[in-house]
Amino acid sequence: MNVSQLRCFLAAAETLHFGHAAQSLDILPATLGRHIKQLEDHLGVPLFLRTTRAVSLTEAGAVVLEDAKDLLARAEAFERKAREIRGNEAHVLRVGAIDSAAAGLIPQILLPMHEAFPELEIQIVEQKTIHLLPKLLSGSLDIAFCRPPDVRDPRLVFRTLFYETAVVALPKSHPLATRSHIEIEDLAEEPLIVPDRRSRPHSHDLTISLFLGAGLTARIAQIAEEKQTIVNLVAAGTGLAIVPRWTARLRVEGVRFIPLAVTDATSQAKLILAASWARGTRDPLRDSFLSVISNKINSLESSA
Repeated sequence: MNVSQLRCFLAAAETLHFGHAAQSLDILPATLGRHIKQLEDHLGVPLFLRTTRAVSLTEAGAVVLEDAKDLLARAEAFERKAREIRGNEAHVLRVGAIDSAAAGLIPQILLPMHEAFPELEIQIVEQKTIHLLPKLLSGSLDIAFCRPPDVRDPRLVFRTLFYETAVVALPKSHPLATRSHIEIEDLAEEPLIVPDRRSRPHSHDLTISLFLGAGLTARIAQIAEEKQTIVNLVAAGTGLAIVPRWTARLRVEGVRFIPLAVTDATSQAKLILAASWARGTRDPLRDSFLSVISNKINSLESSA
C-alpha cells in the first residue's frame, strides 16, 4: 500500500467516477484503476462496485474511507515536516539533471550562480528522468532538469525551459562527415544506434519520428542505454546516432556532430528540457537558481 494508491482511492470515492477522479489527479483512468486494483488486492476486499452506469463504494470501502483520509493526511504531514527540516539546511542546493543537461546546461549556470551566492554548495546528481522524479518526491533533490513524462505526477511542477535540437553523431571518416547539414534521407541506409525506449522514451521516439516523417524506416543496428556509450559506439563504427545537440559536449575522439537540415519535420522534432520540483514547496535557493536560468535563457536556447 502506498500514498499514490490512497490518493486514487480517495479521489474515486469523492467523485464516484473513475474518469473524473483520474482527471483531478492528472493521470490516465487506466493508471487510476490499476492503483485501486493494487490497493484492493493488498487489502483483500473490493472497495468499489462498478457497473457500466455507476460506481459506488462497497461496505468495506465506506468503512475504511475515513481511515484512508487520516493516513493520507499523516503521510503528507510527514513529507512537509521532512522538507521543513531540509529547508533549515542553508547553502546547499541539490540538483538533478539528465546527461544532456549535465553536459550542456549546468556548466553554463554554475558560474553566475556561484557569483551571486559564493557560499552556496551545489550538489549535482546525473540520472535519467525516471530516476530523478522519485527523488524530488522523496525530498532528496530540490530541483531536476529533465524530459517531462507523458503522464505527469500532479505532485510535481514542470516548467518548460526550452527545446533542445538534434544533431547526427557519426565517425569523422564517414562520407557524410564533411557535410554542413545532413538530410534524414541521407541516413536511409545507415545503421543506427538508438537508446532503449523504456529508459529514454523521448530520445528514442525522436529518431523514429524523424524517419517516419520522411516516409522512411530507421535501420536500428544497436540499442544502448547511455549517451556516452552511444557516442563511443559511433566512434567504433557500429553505426550513426541522432542525439540531442548538447551531447556534442562529450567530445569523443573520432566523432563529428553535424546538424540536421532544417525542414518542417526536423524543426518540430525537438526535445523539451524542463525544470521540475515538488509542488507546494518553498525554497529560496531553488527560486534563485531558476532566476539565473531565466536571465540566461536566450543564450541557453541558442546553444541548444
